[in-house]
Amino acid sequence: MAEALVASNFKVANVDYPSRHYSVEKLSEAAVGAGLDACALAAIERVHVVTHSLGGILIRDYLNRQDVPELQRIVMLAPPNHGSEVVDNLKDIPGFQWFNGPAGNQLGTDENSVPLQLGAISSDTAVIAGTRSINLYLSTFLDNPDDGKVSVASARLDGMCAMLLLPVSHPYIMKDKKSIEQTISYLKTGRFTADSAEHFECKVDTAD
Repeated sequence: MAEALVASNFKVANVDYPSRHYSVEKLSEAAVGAGLDACALAAIERVHVVTHSLGGILIRDYLNRQDVPELQRIVMLAPPNHGSEVVDNLKDIPGFQWFNGPAGNQLGTDENSVPLQLGAISSDTAVIAGTRSINLYLSTFLDNPDDGKVSVASARLDGMCAMLLLPVSHPYIMKDKKSIEQTISYLKTGRFTADSAEHFECKVDTAD
């Protein structure tokens, strides 16, 4: 994804973060903050954000606490915007909470769910969700269709401007050729080009 964005004349800050070591709140401040700092250092005035999985929750959490005037568009890949039943069903298995980490354990669907507390998005946001699973065990806990980690129903987000479903699994959606092409299309134009894409009326201006 990063290589394709660079090839399409975007300047990219590819931010890594220790997803299994800190809470959503700490990770969002560190990861989103690092990306915005890199953009500011490069004198970039219009910022887009592309996220995968937990990253979608991090940008939502950050925007709930911080105003980012330079933010233009967000594309979320496989975000658990309504939490994941996988966390609900496996949280009591020995070792799962340690393996999943503090942030991962905040992604359930119960009263402690961070995604369910964040509310609607008010930025120009599109979601790409996968419909193919390579983890049939985890899929038993999820509404169908799903990508093995996140259901399509959970990926949907109140206030989003567009959504696209692709036959790809959770670990590979950021590497999928069509996912990359559609992400670039949305960042450039505010529209997906795929015939199956859904576009909605939203409260933000999607024009260039």
